[in-house]
Amino acid sequence: MSYILRRAAGMVVSVLLVVTITFILMQLIPGDPASVLLGPNATPEQIEALKRTWGLDRPILVQFYKYFANFFRGNLGESIFFRQPVLEIIGQRAETSVFLGIMALIVVVGLGIPAGVIAAVRPNSWVDNSLLLLALAGASIPSFWLGLMLMVLFAGKLHLLPSSGYTSVIATGNIANLKNLILPAFALGFVNAALVARTARSSMLDVLRADYITTARAKGLRDSVVILKHALRNAAIPITTVVSFTFASLVSGAVVTENVFALPGVGSLIVQSVLKRDYPTIQGIMLVVAVLYVIINFITDLTYAFLDPRIRYR
Repeated sequence: MSYILRRAAGMVVSVLLVVTITFILMQLIPGDPASVLLGPNATPEQIEALKRTWGLDRPILVQFYKYFANFFRGNLGESIFFRQPVLEIIGQRAETSVFLGIMALIVVVGLGIPAGVIAAVRPNSWVDNSLLLLALAGASIPSFWLGLMLMVLFAGKLHLLPSSGYTSVIATGNIANLKNLILPAFALGFVNAALVARTARSSMLDVLRADYITTARAKGLRDSVVILKHALRNAAIPITTVVSFTFASLVSGAVVTENVFALPGVGSLIVQSVLKRDYPTIQGIMLVVAVLYVIINFITDLTYAFLDPRIRYR
């Protein structure tokens, strides 16, 4: 319990730092946001009115206090372009990005971990070399190019899967809508699976050389038991680290993939907000993504303690 409380306290401190750094970064943006948004033809009266609306005419410490207070009330401001609360807009787009991230993570784990384990079990064999070559190809192929190729093959030629768009599963109750995410999930997951495969292989190779693995085999245990029960669990911590932060990047960083497949997710919202200079929305997305990383880091720490009980006492 003390381990969980320490990690939870660290998470709270991290969130406070994230909020502070986000505020400072937005203050460092050159130029006057009100003048930029209103354009060169805006009158001084219009600029001053917008500053009063946003509270930009107040001292910096007052703005900081209001920013903190609004954050803890769940108020991330109002979008200039969409004319809606920022948190509400992100919530509307979050379903697509979360489902895409989960499906891509399934591809990452389903391809990366088995490939890394098999390569480690047969080091320097043709299987190992083939899987390493495939991992290198996966790491080198841009996700947008792979997405376009998948779109041409499975949507254009074979007509098996849709090429773009997504309709909410939660709103319609139709789980079949997830088929729209199969191609983008594979395009996003295959690229990230390469990193997981290399990490799994490296970690498994270190563990398989350990004395306790030699002892387990000397006792006559089957290779499958030695690999899955003894080796893989002890190699799981670095793999868990890579997988957890891969999931965070899949949910928050699928900007290119979402735009290639015309998905209404957070990634496409980022592009729209930047093009429209919608600073409150950009700032809100930065905060949500940063907090997401902090939460996933906290969950990862708890997973470490489950995989290796010795960590709880450190």
